[in-house]
Order: sequence, then C-alpha cells, then structure tokens
Amino acid sequence: MKTTGTFRPEGGSAAAGRDMPVPVRQWPIVLVLAFVGVGLLVTALGAWRAGIVTIGVGMLVGAVLRIVLPEVGMLAVRSRFTDIVVMGVLGAVIVVLALAALPDPVIHLPLVGRLGDLVHSDTGGG
Repeated sequence: MKTTGTFRPEGGSAAAGRDMPVPVRQWPIVLVLAFVGVGLLVTALGAWRAGIVTIGVGMLVGAVLRIVLPEVGMLAVRSRFTDIVVMGVLGAVIVVLALAALPDPVIHLPLVGRLGDLVHSDTGGG
C-alpha cells in the first residue's frame, strides 16, 4: 500500500479564519517565536539570564496555548499530549537551569554546584 500523505496533527488547523493574513491565522506560533526572538535579543544585549528565562517562558506559553486552544495551527507538531509534554518540560528545564546557572544563581540546585566544582577543578593535567 502506497502512502499518499500524512495526517495533520490534532489541533493543526489555523487559529483564525482564512480571510485573515497568515501571521494572524498562525498567531500561536508567532507569539511563541516572538518570546524566543525577544529572549535572544535580550541575551545578545548582555542580560543572558533574563534572555534565557524569556526563551523558557516562551516554551511554557506554547504548552499552555496547546492545552487551552482547540486549534493552534503550526504550533501543533505531534499529538496534543506530546506537544504539551515536550514544550512544558523543555520550558521548565530552561527556566530552572537559567535561574540556577553560575555565577550568582537565583535558585540553588545541589547538582549544579557539584557540576561547577567538577568543571572548575584542577585535575593536574598540565
């Protein structure tokens, strides 16, 4: 049997009607990409922690949009469950690691401190 196409993911229809321009129809992914773009800009301007947190928050916003909206357009990649889990976990991990990153962590995670000790330790290699 020959496969002739693929199914659109659940919720993969445009978020607004066809009479609207593409950025308006695809506003959920535009919003997430705007968060990421602002985060990259803030990071490039030197406020790396705030920029990375903004990127993580963008991922979390994408997960929330996937939960609450019936149609999210191009933000839908796989099943609703998979999209929510992937964006939610990645967003949370990005935010937590940005807040725990050295120097001057906002939150303290024991594992991060030990990893910093391992990276900065002198093993006598030369």
